[in-house]
Amino acid sequence: MNDILLIALFALGGAVCAGGLGALVLRRVRHLSVAVSLAVVAAVAVTAMLAGTLAVAEAMFLSRHDLWVVTTVVAMAAVVSLVTALLLGRWVVARSRELSLAARDFGDGGNFAAPPGQTTAELDALSRELAATSAKLAASREREQALEASRRELVAWISHDLRTPLAGLRAMSEALEDGIADDPGRYHRQIRTEVERLDTMVGDLFELSRIHAGALSINPSRMSLYDLVGDALSGVDPLAREHGVRLVGDGVERVPVEVDGKEMTRVLANLLVNAIRHTPADGTVAITAAAGQPEGVVVLSVTDGCGGIPQEDLSRVFDTGWRGAAARTPPAGAGLGLAIVRGIVEAHAGRTTVRNVPGGCRFEVTLPLLPTAP
Repeated sequence: MNDILLIALFALGGAVCAGGLGALVLRRVRHLSVAVSLAVVAAVAVTAMLAGTLAVAEAMFLSRHDLWVVTTVVAMAAVVSLVTALLLGRWVVARSRELSLAARDFGDGGNFAAPPGQTTAELDALSRELAATSAKLAASREREQALEASRRELVAWISHDLRTPLAGLRAMSEALEDGIADDPGRYHRQIRTEVERLDTMVGDLFELSRIHAGALSINPSRMSLYDLVGDALSGVDPLAREHGVRLVGDGVERVPVEVDGKEMTRVLANLLVNAIRHTPADGTVAITAAAGQPEGVVVLSVTDGCGGIPQEDLSRVFDTGWRGAAARTPPAGAGLGLAIVRGIVEAHAGRTTVRNVPGGCRFEVTLPLLPTAP
């Protein structure tokens, strides 16, 4: 038993020395190819066995003949181990290089496609992560392109909408200055109308910039949506009468919400004004508000008689600058109203949707519903 223990100790000592030397070598070559590291690991295993054998032989536990036999066996094992390690290393390196090339392609703006063939579990997991990242980047690029297109359209439309009233203001001011205006009072009223139009447009741009910058601050308080809708209907009633449009608000329930009254009044006003302007004379604009599904929300809807929105445009209705066909473009609009609606509603943890209904379309605003007091 003592001899076995001594042999084990001598073998352990030789193996530890070989392992320590291998660890130092691995530390030096860790920046090189994985094939080199695999070869070092294989060499360490064989060297540890040989070092232990030599230590045992030195202690006179092995004869010279047995030592040569063991050394020959270890040498053959070393050759096979090194060749196997190099082959495995080359395969791993080749797969890694293919994965690197595929990653470079999607980094240059393409889509990631995992190289064909089998690979290690770690490289396979890395391929899945790269594929998921590629999909996220592609979606991000699409959103960025859509946003950039929307911005270009907005700049073009705002430039046009600003140029028209400014040209009119300059012409009217020059006529008044030269004393050739037949009716100065009418010119003054028209100038005031154009200035109010420009002021509204600038206010919308400022509101939208706050929304996009995340600087929109809301001060919510508990109130009844019935009161908010009533005030909004009263505010747009003159415009509805001017356009010959009937306002219907019979389907509004007395449901409690916690919202910023000023901002939510703007949401309702934008939706109602938009509906009135797109509804022909003798048409109807209906507004309803009731607890909806799922539970815990209230759904406010505004239905107009615009004749519907093309299916391909429904997803763009709330985009900044979208105004649709020329027939649907209001004279004083810049395509900002509905984008502001979406921004304010999302700031209240709500969402906005639109869908076509017979004869028109329906805009829906979903807000969290407060529990009623016991």
